[in-house]
Amino acid sequence: MVSSRASGAVVAFAGVVRDHDDGRGVTALHYEAHPSAGDVMAEVAEQIAARHPEVTIAVQHRVGDLDVGDLALACAVASAHRAAAFVACSDLVDLVKERVPIWKRQEFTDGTDEWVASLG
Repeated sequence: MVSSRASGAVVAFAGVVRDHDDGRGVTALHYEAHPSAGDVMAEVAEQIAARHPEVTIAVQHRVGDLDVGDLALACAVASAHRAAAFVACSDLVDLVKERVPIWKRQEFTDGTDEWVASLG
């Protein structure tokens, strides 16, 4: 999706549902997105592209029910050189987590659950 003949590097990030959080066993996650989440995601991508004009960006965050091992966040960044692609991909992930209004409910192995905002 992001590579081209000019791309010498394509860096991808896969945010995967893990089986633990803060010492507690996790069995599943549920993500909810505010109706503005898609627009905010586009703004984030545009901001990263403006900061790093030498890269091409793709980003998507899933919503709904996810199991351990499922992909939750996918980011890809292409550039002529690897250093620019790595920096831009890292910046992209950080800004998505900071700005995009998506919340998750974690289900734990002890039967409890909790909501966690990805903002802030």
